[in-house]
This record gives sequence, C-alpha cells and structure tokens, in this order.
Amino acid sequence: MTSAFEMERLAMRESRDKVMTARQAVERFLHDGDCLALGGFVTNRRPYAMVHEIIRQGKKDLYVEGGSSGGDVDMLIGAGRVKAIMVAYIANSGYTQVLRCFRRAVEQGRILFDDYSIDTQTIAYHGAALGLPYVAVKNTLGSDLSAKWGMSREERLRHPKLTPEKFLFQENPFHPGERLCLIPTPRIDVAFIHVQTASPDGTCRLIGPEFQDVDIAMAATRTVVSCEELVSNDEIRRRPEQNSITGLCVDAVVHLPWGAHPSQCYAQYDYDPGYYREYDQASRSDEGFAAFAEKYVFSHPDHDSYLDALGVSRLAKLRVEPCYGYVPGLKRK
Repeated sequence: MTSAFEMERLAMRESRDKVMTARQAVERFLHDGDCLALGGFVTNRRPYAMVHEIIRQGKKDLYVEGGSSGGDVDMLIGAGRVKAIMVAYIANSGYTQVLRCFRRAVEQGRILFDDYSIDTQTIAYHGAALGLPYVAVKNTLGSDLSAKWGMSREERLRHPKLTPEKFLFQENPFHPGERLCLIPTPRIDVAFIHVQTASPDGTCRLIGPEFQDVDIAMAATRTVVSCEELVSNDEIRRRPEQNSITGLCVDAVVHLPWGAHPSQCYAQYDYDPGYYREYDQASRSDEGFAAFAEKYVFSHPDHDSYLDALGVSRLAKLRVEPCYGYVPGLKRK
C-alpha cells in the first residue's frame, strides 16, 4: 500500500515546477536522523549554501555519506549535526589536509565514523543507484581497511541506519578459489547536490567533472538540487545530450547563485583562498569554529545576506576567465 508521503513525493517528482527556497527544501525533505549524502568533491562544487541552511535549522543526528568530503561536512560536524560519517577522506586540500572539527570529534568520541577507500565508496554509490544491496570488489583485499573498523559490529547494531557489517568476505561463486570483498551500498534518505544549470522540473546540467553526484541523486529517496542558473524546461531540453540528471530523480530545485562558495564551481567561479585560510585558523578550536559559524552562518537569515556580507568585489575576483576555466594569478596560498 502506498503511503500518503510516498504519493505526495511521486506527485512532486512528476511536477513541472519544483522550485522552492533553501529554507523550504530543508524543512520539507531533511529530517533528524536521516542518512545524508552531499555532492561535489573536497573543494569542488560542494553545496555550502544548503549546508548553511541545515545548520541554521538545527537538523541533527545525521548519518553522513561523505565520500571525498570538504569543509561543508566539517562545518556540520563542528555545529554538532552529525551522528556518524562514512568517509574516504575529508580535507580542504592545500589548506587543511585533515579537517579539524572532524579530527577533534573522532578523537574525543563525539561522532562515529568508518573509513572506506575512495574507489570502493564510489563503486558502492553506483551500486546504490542501480538498486543493488551490495557490490563485490577486490580493491580492499590485502589492505588494513578490511581488518580495522571504526565502528564495531556491536555499535553498528545500535543504529538502524548502519549495516551490522562493514565488509563481508566470500568466495567468488563463479570462480572458486577467488576471494571477494562485499561492500554494503548506502540507503540514502536525502542527497544535496549543487549544479551549474537546472530547470523547474528538476532536469540538471553538470559541466565538468560529475564526481558521484549522478549516482547519489539516483540512489536517494529524496534529492534536493541547488543551481547557479535556473532556466525554463523548454530551454534545458534544447540540448538534451548535455543534461546529466533527469527530473525524475529530483524533488526540489533551489536557485542559489554562488551556492557552492567557498568551493569552486567549474565554468563559474574559482575557490576562495581567503575563506579557506580563515577556516583553517578558526577551526583549530571549538571556540574558534563557533565564532566562524556565527560570522558566516548564524548572523545571516539566508544566502542572499551571506553574499551581501562577502561583497561584490570579493566575489567578482573569483569569476573564472572563460578561456582558462579558472582565475589566473589568484593567490592560492
């Protein structure tokens, strides 16, 4: 029997107009205790504006699928919003090689975590997009990841969002004598992804590297997309070969220019070195992080206020040169 929520979700996914504000999207689609996956890669196309809204609204006890994560996830951890994280690594590369709120929280036992290699976690996301319960790989065999677990089986059994086993090992039924590592695919409740272009019906266009974004959009029960440019449904269909994510996967579209700042957004803007340097210093303590979060998140009711505080001149300097795809001469250290 189809529940009222499922009927509403199906109706929204078939809608030709899914546009809403960041506040509305977070209120409607993200719940305490959800498994949350975020798009992008480290300092590239991370959904910072949506993460700011998650922090403002006080969503908590999130199980985060990190993949190769960046400062947006570190901010969720610093703000006390994360219960557990499954991550390959988490860094603001070139500025903070292991993000500090994450490291403190793990060392002090404030969050649960388990680490997977980048390749196996990416394969697991693809398996989730295909509806597979697990994927079989060889990548992990021979590494200490197979023997060292961040969370014990007993701890995992306390959390319905987690599988009781991090890995299982099995002989290949088609080639006896060959050993395989079975990795469970994540059951993602909500995915937040930032894209260059989207239309009201949820069709999305990713320019440049797509990372795991298409897979988590397909795998998630609910998918929220923020975009630099919002175009009409007719316009985005004129070049269907350039589109990456079908609107059938998307529940909400939020128009948020500069929504990935301070990370870079290919063909739009470069990353913000000043922000990353400031975060590197501020996140060295809980007190420093709290002051940083007050300055960049809590003192702003929405993303427009955040952009106003950054200032036009600061943002203008990050606009890419079209012939390069980045900002030549940007002081990156």
